[in-house]
Amino acid sequence: MTAKFIYQSGISEASMWASNMVLRESRGLGDTENAMRRLEHRYGIPWRTFWNLRYRPPADILVGVWRQLHAAYEAECSRQERLLAHERHIAEATVLAFEALDSASSDGAGGEGI
Repeated sequence: MTAKFIYQSGISEASMWASNMVLRESRGLGDTENAMRRLEHRYGIPWRTFWNLRYRPPADILVGVWRQLHAAYEAECSRQERLLAHERHIAEATVLAFEALDSASSDGAGGEGI
């Protein structure tokens, strides 16, 4: 079986996906390699693939690796959207709770609020 390769435009996409995933996973300065290792653990893509795409872009990339990166990027985008929706839900619930508390204190206190 012959290996199939993707060339320059596919490498640009793969590099962008890898960079965005590492950026989202990183916890701060000096955590880049650890973020790559966490992504390897989560998605099964060797951390050296992330490293190579970031620091030494190759001339070509295997189609299987490209597809694996694409699927991982899509999964990471979905995960980030779920986290954002959860955070938004918590923020909205907090605002509603404070509004209810504020309206209860202004109705029942009879005086000035805080």
